[in-house]
Amino acid sequence: MTIKTAFYAAIGLLFAAFLPTVQADTPVTVGDYTVHFSAFTTDTLQPNMAKAYNITRSKNRGMFTLSIMKKGNDVSPMGKAVKAKIEAKASNLTGQMRAFDVREIDEGNAVYYISVFHVTQGETLDFDIKITPLDGGKPFHVKFRQAFYTN
Repeated sequence: MTIKTAFYAAIGLLFAAFLPTVQADTPVTVGDYTVHFSAFTTDTLQPNMAKAYNITRSKNRGMFTLSIMKKGNDVSPMGKAVKAKIEAKASNLTGQMRAFDVREIDEGNAVYYISVFHVTQGETLDFDIKITPLDGGKPFHVKFRQAFYTN
């Protein structure tokens, strides 16, 4: 199994296992776009995948991943991967805001966006992710809440 194949499989499992406010079988759909997302601590990543993408594995480091798919008649039933400008921020339960640097991972027929950040035990973050599709689609937001447990 190649690192790319392992990455695809792991991202799929992460989407299925860690979606905080929606079920894995009900990703967020806005118009023609479907957004798959997840947030978790990086200690759950396989060591080879973390190394391949220069991600430090730690219980005190959170990570979110997302991908955007667009439905259309000439693409697979899952849709076609869409590149986008991603602006991500979150607030904790005391209202402290933070912005995230987001990195694009382009694997050809799949495009993922990830961000890695520090978290503390029991910290809950309310994410607000602005997605501006680069295919001309209108910007939209995806919002979700995730609690991080580091023990």
